[in-house]
Amino acid sequence: MQSLDAFAGEKLAALDAKSLRRRLKPTRRHDGAVVERDGKRLISFSCNDYLGLSHHHLVRAAAAEAALNYGAGAAASRLVTGDHPLLSDLEKRLARLKGTEAACVFGSGYLANTGTIPTLVGPGDAVFVDALAHACIWSGAQLSGARIVKFAHNDVEDLARLLKAERPLARRALVATDGVFSMDGDIAPLDRLSALCAEHDAWLLSDDAHGVGVLAQGRGSAALFPDADIPLQMGTLSKALGSYGGYVCGSQAVIDLLKTRARTLVYATGLPPASAAAALAALDIIESEPELTEAPLAKARLFTRHLGLPDAQSPIVPVIMGGAEAALAASAALEAQGFLVVAIRPPTVPEGTARLRLAFSAQHGDADVIRLANAVAALR
Repeated sequence: MQSLDAFAGEKLAALDAKSLRRRLKPTRRHDGAVVERDGKRLISFSCNDYLGLSHHHLVRAAAAEAALNYGAGAAASRLVTGDHPLLSDLEKRLARLKGTEAACVFGSGYLANTGTIPTLVGPGDAVFVDALAHACIWSGAQLSGARIVKFAHNDVEDLARLLKAERPLARRALVATDGVFSMDGDIAPLDRLSALCAEHDAWLLSDDAHGVGVLAQGRGSAALFPDADIPLQMGTLSKALGSYGGYVCGSQAVIDLLKTRARTLVYATGLPPASAAAALAALDIIESEPELTEAPLAKARLFTRHLGLPDAQSPIVPVIMGGAEAALAASAALEAQGFLVVAIRPPTVPEGTARLRLAFSAQHGDADVIRLANAVAALR
């Protein structure tokens, strides 16, 4: 339809004018931290495969064997015939890793949050969300129909003020945050958030997509706060575990409820067997090689210390450039030196905070980390 094409064209033109249009760029990943774009090989500092497990021979072999034994896809939702045996095995392993009674595997991390939040809260309830929480948390909160209350990033005092004012007006309350923030790399004060939730009878959900496998010997950000009560621990299989999918760990009762009422599980095809098997193999490696889980943070701190920056808290280090054009120019300058560091622009990050988001991997060589640091220093 002409009106639809005109609408799309106008929106694209407006994005182009602000340097905010996004384009897909086919990228082939090779072993190690090397990627190939347009026939050019680059050292990538923009991949979330923090341990390099997506290319690990044991992980790939497990995925291949599962596809041969169980088929390429699950072929139905889990409540029909898509609940293949590997999913139960994976849920037991995830619950063990997180120290919970049970776990529920979803098709992706996005589906985990957009299914879990509306299952637990709805109209008449309240969801308190960190201002910089991942988009899927915001989507889940919006889908729930509950009142959404935004609190300042990692600001426990602001959340306390808001809970005091808003919690009495709601039947149920949920506080949702990232454990490790995907664009800033900092860690939520889960111990203080947990205490505050206990005081106000609110349920704490922590998204640990970027903490599992790389913090606390692979157990994730929640394990940094052993006394914290975090009844909803969400995460993904697609970062440090090198596979694909998402999960929520919690009590048996909560997990049973999700499996019968979370729309993104009930009405979605189950995770493919290859993805589940790959995640299981990755968990084996994480449990048997704790030194591997320490490497990404060590590489990130090598970078920050070389530049005189505060120690990195996670494998993610942002370099704020300000405007979108400045971030794109910096990314291009680094690419010319053999590095892939993708520019992150609004709306992924707030206006005026376009950045280079550096993601460090166990597979990065120290010499390349230092060379990147020197290249970034020249841009600042």
